[in-house]
Parts: sequence; structure tokens; C-alpha cells
Amino acid sequence: MRTFVALELPERFAIETAALSHKLETTLEGRFLPPCTHHLTLAFLGEVGEPEVAAAIDALEEACAGTSPLLLRSDGLGKFGRANDATLWLGVASTPQLERLARDVREGLTARGVAFDPKPFKPHVTLARRVRIPRASLPPLTFPDDDQASTATLFKSTLGREGATYKALHTVELAG
Repeated sequence: MRTFVALELPERFAIETAALSHKLETTLEGRFLPPCTHHLTLAFLGEVGEPEVAAAIDALEEACAGTSPLLLRSDGLGKFGRANDATLWLGVASTPQLERLARDVREGLTARGVAFDPKPFKPHVTLARRVRIPRASLPPLTFPDDDQASTATLFKSTLGREGATYKALHTVELAG
């Protein structure tokens, strides 16, 4: 099964991210993701079997032990890819705590022999795929206010014609 570990967006941050995405959708061409799929990926595992899922759950539990809720602060828009076929995202400011959690999750996966995408951690929330970004200015945008993320989850991702759907396999509350 296709899986990833992510921080779930807190309710207010999620609502404000959805509003930002909707505003961009009225201006830009692309496949905007449903708000229920917005998250901040800590590690993308890809296709794994049941033994790797169990090991990933252990790694997530260990990485989150003693971790307090984490600050999410909007850090502008960004893109991966070309301007005529980009993945558009909302950046999230890097903090030592956020970097540490991503590192601890990845180290825990490595220690348990679970492969994951080795690209460097870049905190962001994907808003849309296949976007055409014009050279013209974007309309005035309101970015989400700072908030605290308190839930980390191992998700199963199922690809379909309309995009991916996610199912939580295991969730850990960050309580410090």
C-alpha cells in the first residue's frame, strides 16, 4: 500500500488554507486538491507491505514521544516544477522543533529498514497540481494565521481518477 507520515493541519489553519486555495483557484488553472487532503508531509514512504506499516507505526510513536504541539506559520507560496506545469504549495516556516520531528521520523524509519523518499524535508502544504502560473501578479491573498499542529498520522494513500484519497492508519497526539 502507498503510505506517508504527515502532520495534520489544525482546524483553523486548515480552514484558512482552504480559503487561500479557493482564492487561488479562481485565478489559476490547475487541479486544486480538496481541503480534506491538505497536510504537511514528514516522510513519503510510497509502496510498503504490512511489516513496513508496523515498523512505520513504531517509528512514528518513538519520534513523537515527548513532542509538544508544533508551530505552523505560513511562509508564502512556492512551486515544484515548471511554471506551465507546477505543483503549487503553501510554505510553512521551518522551526527547530519541526525539523527535529521530521528528522526523528526519518531516522526511525531508517533504523527499522523502512525506505522513504530521501528528498530533503521542505515544510509545505500542497494546494494544487498541474498548475499554470502566469507572469502576472496574483490577487491580494490572506495567508493562514499561526497555529499549533498537535496530530501526526501515518496515512494510506489510494490513487484514483479524481486524485488521491487518504485513510489514517495510525495517529499520535503531540502532547509533550
